[in-house]
Amino acid sequence: MNYKDKMDTVIQKIEDARISVSEHHVVKLIAVSKYSTVQEIKAMYNAGQRAFGENKVQDLIVKENELEDFPLEWHFIGHLQKNKIKHLVKANPFLIQSLDNIALALQLDKHLQANQQQVDALLQINSANEITKSGVAPEQALDIYDEISQRCNSINLKGVMSIGAHTDDTKIIQQSFEITHNIYSKINGATICSMGMSHDFELAIKCGSNMVRIGSMLFQD
Repeated sequence: MNYKDKMDTVIQKIEDARISVSEHHVVKLIAVSKYSTVQEIKAMYNAGQRAFGENKVQDLIVKENELEDFPLEWHFIGHLQKNKIKHLVKANPFLIQSLDNIALALQLDKHLQANQQQVDALLQINSANEITKSGVAPEQALDIYDEISQRCNSINLKGVMSIGAHTDDTKIIQQSFEITHNIYSKINGATICSMGMSHDFELAIKCGSNMVRIGSMLFQD
């Protein structure tokens, strides 16, 4: 598999989408490596990629340890179970993208304080209102964001994350992205709006996303 060609294809699509918004709109690519081997991540690193996302805490820990000699940026993008918090804190990821409720934030903050650590995180919003997705309800997002910011001194909220609506209807997907971006635009000091995966990242960028999470387009044939 030619990872350089795959990377170039994805980057060109990101470029075309972001320029359609503004020449000054910057978009960061997170390569989702949850189904990938260490060798495949090394190949993607050699193609120029540095930021990788994992859905499971144990997988992140294993890959982070095996690739400790590589200057990689690890993002945790999956649902975080409370019994995995202490392990994730130990792994010290660059960014936790999936903080999806206040109870989880309080528990995470407790472990971070005990270890005298800080972590950057995003609030996950269930903008599609789908029961299969994690995240806070859009109408509660701003209040919960403020509450976490005020009560959790070891968590540095940097913005929001969401997953587009699970449908073939582009208008509904676009609406879910617009809901998230509208919330993002109201948060003072927020810098990250993480939206878009392999099947919908171009639309997400056009709706204001500045961070995309792409796996299958990069790692699969």
